[in-house]
Amino acid sequence: MADDAFGAGLAGGAGEARSARQAVAVANGAHAVHDGLSDLLYVFFPVWQAALGLDYAAVGALKACYSGAMAAFQLSATRLAQRLGYTPVLAGGTVLAGLGLFAAAHVGGFAALALALLAAGAGASVQHPLASDIVAKVTPAPRRRQALGLYNAAGDIGKVLFPALATVALLALSAATTLQGIALVAIVAGGMIALLLPRRPGPSQEVGVATPETATTMQPSVFGQPGFAALFGVGMIDTAARAGFLTFFPLALAAKGASTAIVGLALTLVFVGGAVGKFMCGPLGARFGVLATVAVTEGMTALGALAAPFAPLWLALALAPLIGVALNGTSTVLYGTVPELVPEPTRPRAFGLFYTGTIGAGAATPILLGLLGDALSLAAAMTALAGFVLIAPVLALALRAPLSRLRIS
Repeated sequence: MADDAFGAGLAGGAGEARSARQAVAVANGAHAVHDGLSDLLYVFFPVWQAALGLDYAAVGALKACYSGAMAAFQLSATRLAQRLGYTPVLAGGTVLAGLGLFAAAHVGGFAALALALLAAGAGASVQHPLASDIVAKVTPAPRRRQALGLYNAAGDIGKVLFPALATVALLALSAATTLQGIALVAIVAGGMIALLLPRRPGPSQEVGVATPETATTMQPSVFGQPGFAALFGVGMIDTAARAGFLTFFPLALAAKGASTAIVGLALTLVFVGGAVGKFMCGPLGARFGVLATVAVTEGMTALGALAAPFAPLWLALALAPLIGVALNGTSTVLYGTVPELVPEPTRPRAFGLFYTGTIGAGAATPILLGLLGDALSLAAAMTALAGFVLIAPVLALALRAPLSRLRIS
């Protein structure tokens, strides 16, 4: 397992502490860029649907290409970073994500677009397991949950900023030009990560490079940790619900007659609410407990899924920020709980597994909802999503005992 370039140095002097802060800042910036790229796609799904004449299942498949590739390479990214270091893998993945989206701006058919999104998703796979592990490693345990909450909030800055910029740009520029411009931002960000992510003091390697001894040591089973399997299941449901809702919410608005600008505005409102949810639900989770927070946010998500296809356009826009709070609030509580349940030696693998499962669920759900929408109706698909998300609070009950032992429930 990768050893820590900064964690041991936090108590070693001001230089090491500065390196730790810089590493956290770079990780947060990477999260903002990658989450911005991922949620930018929701603005373009209605554009591609209209341009290519896609049905709901095809739109879901496009989402699955990006999210599926992102999920499939999570653990590979972790292993590669243990061999090569976090810096080249995180920087290279960011550049690849930008190149994939740049290519997506030039393609003219479904197959080529799907391939471009596969490449972009593969590049995006590196960010969550590596950046979150950097934050967890360099932050002392008493501040780790707060630091991970801020890391998640940084992602929401990207979720708000990138779709908002795209919405404004689409008023004056073509969809292809808009996507190219944002893809170039990602490519530049990859270069900045390569320059700014601190390296290990001394002559050897970068943060996170495994030694032969640590790379081959047998580690405890992640799923053997009490509560991790239940947390994993709740995370899968939560991410599946978010991906399903955000994929088809714009299509539901377009079906009501909303323009591309109105769809972009609605998504921006959702993402602004999501950023607020990240800040709110971290303290709320600490005060009222993980179980209560999950029950409230998932219940609100279910109501939002029901409102999206049935509410008039003005009401859907008015509810968008509240829906965003529900959609994103849960994840802060869940991600912050991973290092509480899993000991440090298995934490990088735990983050990799957690993100693989959750993002994989987010990749599969849009396809299933798309097939259901084509067979029945979009309203039926969103109703099914509302029922599905209500499983999460029930499953979260299995967390009561392990969280009680940790005194964080």
